[in-house]
Amino acid sequence: MRPWGRVARVTGAARVANIGPAGRKRRVLLGVGFLAAGVTLLALLWWAGHGRGLRLAVFPLFWIGAVGLFQARGHT
Repeated sequence: MRPWGRVARVTGAARVANIGPAGRKRRVLLGVGFLAAGVTLLALLWWAGHGRGLRLAVFPLFWIGAVGLFQARGHT
C-alpha cells in the first residue's frame, strides 16, 4: 500500500474559495499579461539572435504567468 493511500481526499463540496471574483480577475489579467510579455520578449531575443542563456532569463515571466492562471483556476 502506498504511504499516501490513506490520506483523506478533499471533495469538491469541501473546497473553500480563498479569493473572490475580483481577485480571480486580477490574477487572470496578470497571468495573461506576464505570459504575453514572456512571448514578446522571447520572440525579440530570438529575432535579435541572442543565445540560449539570455533567452532562458525569460523563464520567470512564464512561471509567474502560469502561477497566476493556476491560482485563478483553483480559487486560491
